[in-house]
Amino acid sequence: MKLVSFMADGRAGIGRVEGRNVIDLTEEVEGATDLSELLAVSCWAEKAAKAGGSTNALEDIRYLPVNASGAVKVLALGWAYQDHAAETNHAATEFPMFFSKFPQALAGHEQPLKRPDVSDKFDFEGEIAVVIGRPAHHVSEAEALNHIAGYTILMDGSIRDWQKHSVTAGKNFAGLTPVGPYLVTPDEAGPHDRLRLQTRLNGQVMQNAITSDLIWSIPYLISYCSAFCRLEPGDIISTGTPGGVGAKRDPQVFMRPGDRIEVEVSGIGVLSNPVVAE
Repeated sequence: MKLVSFMADGRAGIGRVEGRNVIDLTEEVEGATDLSELLAVSCWAEKAAKAGGSTNALEDIRYLPVNASGAVKVLALGWAYQDHAAETNHAATEFPMFFSKFPQALAGHEQPLKRPDVSDKFDFEGEIAVVIGRPAHHVSEAEALNHIAGYTILMDGSIRDWQKHSVTAGKNFAGLTPVGPYLVTPDEAGPHDRLRLQTRLNGQVMQNAITSDLIWSIPYLISYCSAFCRLEPGDIISTGTPGGVGAKRDPQVFMRPGDRIEVEVSGIGVLSNPVVAE
């Protein structure tokens, strides 16, 4: 099943994607109005698969971040793939390094990414993200997959010179981290360790990886995060980017107005956004 957060007729909603249509689930499943509320409903998947209201064509909606709730927690992983650690000269660590993304940093599929006037070093990081479906606190690796609602795609838009000020600054410029276009349930997305990611800038492949190459597995990452915070339905864990980022190329490649950045993940789809001037 594919779920999408969207705007239509001036109203935000949540829907089930069937072909080229969106079946509106807003308030149809125990009054849920966004993804976090839907995932908090008992047996949400069965109910969402059966429920439905009006229908909109995908071409007629405006995509929102896959979870448009202002309360969503986004935990993003640094140095998740060995090739990215190598290109940044990052020494191996025993534990993963996470940082936070604020909800205001998120954007929807096809939403223009406004490169800020204060920097010309707008870099791309294609990532596979996990959306939590059940509360998770101190869960084991063996239990972790049972807490996944589905997978989505995140493009970790990074302002590299500001990232040198602090990770928080460089990673949280408003509206520069698209996430979507869909949440895809695990049965449709495929095995967690066989998801393939490809990032393209203006059609040129910049990153290419598979989740079996992750330094830390997805079950381990969920278990680790659940040890230091209680994960709630709708929270997002982004599993980090592979090698090939623009800042580490020779010459460096940064996104400019007029560019288009695409991140494709097998079983999920393509997250695509144009880059424009602020």
